[in-house]
Amino acid sequence: MSVPDNVVPNSWFNERLGEDVDTWLQENLTIKERRWMTEDQSVVDFCVEAGEKAIEMAGVKPEDIDLLVISTDTPEYISPSTASVVCHKMGLKNATSFDLNTACAGYVMASETAANFIKANPRFNHALVMGAYGMSRYLNLDDKKTVTLFADGAAAGVMKATDDDEIYHLSSDSHTKGEYFDYMGIYHGGSAHPVDEESLENGDQKLVFAKKFPKELNPLMWTQMIRTVAERGGFDVKDIKKAFMTQININQIWETMDNLGLPRETAPTIMSTYGYTGSAAIGMAMDITVRNGELNKGDIFVMMGSGGGLTFACNAFRY
Repeated sequence: MSVPDNVVPNSWFNERLGEDVDTWLQENLTIKERRWMTEDQSVVDFCVEAGEKAIEMAGVKPEDIDLLVISTDTPEYISPSTASVVCHKMGLKNATSFDLNTACAGYVMASETAANFIKANPRFNHALVMGAYGMSRYLNLDDKKTVTLFADGAAAGVMKATDDDEIYHLSSDSHTKGEYFDYMGIYHGGSAHPVDEESLENGDQKLVFAKKFPKELNPLMWTQMIRTVAERGGFDVKDIKKAFMTQININQIWETMDNLGLPRETAPTIMSTYGYTGSAAIGMAMDITVRNGELNKGDIFVMMGSGGGLTFACNAFRY
């Protein structure tokens, strides 16, 4: 993982907004601080750092990477792809690369895409997957519904082909509930609402919560989908060692673990230190867990993500 050095504590928002938001953030979301990039940084900086750490940890070289998949809804540019920039800066001279955007479900979808590329085509032996988030660029600093939650960062992982008899990519499930497309998003800057002088003056290119999501939706979908991947993967839910979840609401994470009959600590949470890092959050939680020695060879883990659109994605692996 890679995050900015610039720490923004809750106290900054107390002063900015003229009210105590710190108490609510800590009591309901556990958030104490988050990281925002500085003016001279962009999302690619964190992709490159996370990617370099991942290939070093995996014991491979840049030229070994055949495929780079980056999931982000805060890209370096509208076009070309963020992946093409990262490919160049990392020296991935043998890699095919592309971006995908399933918002905060992105790290799961990127890993699922890479796994299926590897399964389907013997050309692909090493894939580098990333989730990247630079949402501080799109926040209205006076909107307390959004500005206190979102943060920046990137996470990366290496996946490889294997001739082992053991199956490592176990199963997956995904759904899109498109009826929620206009509930949350950045709705200016594309072909429907191009950025112009008026939209810039109005701040229209910022993230907005336009409507309130049903609070029961995430726990319901997360519970059902984790049960589905367990059934499809031929393992019992109780065999799950770790569940890496979308990191926007700790109570919804805990409710899901309770629904599944799993200890709450099965789902590592990182919001207290890093805020909500969207498509990077699941990979960040996994990186911290692996480096702490809490995931061992043979352990089954699931990744469960949900993001604007709404898109839900879940998959299961044997580590």
